[in-house]
Parts: sequence; structure tokens; C-alpha cells
Amino acid sequence: MRSFGGCTFENGLYRVHTEASAEAATDMVGVAFPEFRGRVTCFGFDWLGRQFALTQNSAQLGNVEVHMFEPGTGQALEIPVPFTRFHDGELVEYTEEALALGFFTDWMSTSGKTVIEFDQCLGYRVPLFLGGRDDVSNLEMSDIDVYWTIMGQLRLQAMKLPEGTSISGVHVEKE
Repeated sequence: MRSFGGCTFENGLYRVHTEASAEAATDMVGVAFPEFRGRVTCFGFDWLGRQFALTQNSAQLGNVEVHMFEPGTGQALEIPVPFTRFHDGELVEYTEEALALGFFTDWMSTSGKTVIEFDQCLGYRVPLFLGGRDDVSNLEMSDIDVYWTIMGQLRLQAMKLPEGTSISGVHVEKE
């Protein structure tokens, strides 16, 4: 973080957290994914607002893993490489799988945008975990903090529902 904190790569495809943004992101992830609270340290994020974090595995004390926390799907996915290989290996060799490069390119070519700012992400209008479509027509530019707050609240509420429950609408109240 000392060397690359605050850097944006490939017009917003991937960003490395500053110490301040890492702390804020770690808090956001802990709220939206309480099962990981206290075991997460965010270090980077992508254009979809997905947070990449070092995660202490309580089952194997001392084993640090890399996870990707996805606000639009409500999932936490383990990245199957050690942190030492994440930036120079995973992101280079598996850019499509790790960062959805093709989806990013599709959105950039249709949106007319040339860069996604450090505090922005492309968020799903209707999250995938609520039946939203995984295509560019369901994406919109969002402030990353606002997107995570809303998606986190929706995820937590949806988790309380029995599997297969139909959701007919969502109401967002302004404070």
C-alpha cells in the first residue's frame, strides 16, 4: 500500500486501497458480511466494487487467504492463490476471471466513459441475488460507499428469507 496505495489501473478496472480507504472498505465488508467481521483486511477493489481482502481463516490459525467480496451477488469467494501471487500472477494470468475484463470492456465501449474514478464503481441496479440480469443494461455508476451500504443492507435482509421467497419490490428510505 505504501508504494501503490491510491493507484488506479486500466482506467478503473482495478484499484489499490490507501490506508484510509482500506479501513473504510474493511468496515463495509464487515457490516455486509458479518460472518467475516474481524477477519478481513481489504487491500484492493475493482470496477464492480468487489473488494479483495486478506482473510484470516479461524479454522486454520495463521493461514491468510485472499477473498473477493461481491456486493452485487452477495457472495464471498476464495481466490485460490496466496497473496504473494495475487497481483503478479492471478491478476495478470487470469484477468478475465478475476476482474471480468470483457464485461468491463463492453460497458466502457457502450457508456462513452473513459475512466471510473477511485471512489466510484459500476453497481447493479437490481442485484443478482435478487434476480437482476448480469449484463451492461443493469449497471449504473455509483459512489462505492453508497453502493456497498445499500447492497449490504439488501443482502442481510434477503438472507433472513426462506429460500425461494419471491421479492416483489424494494423500497429505499432516505434519512
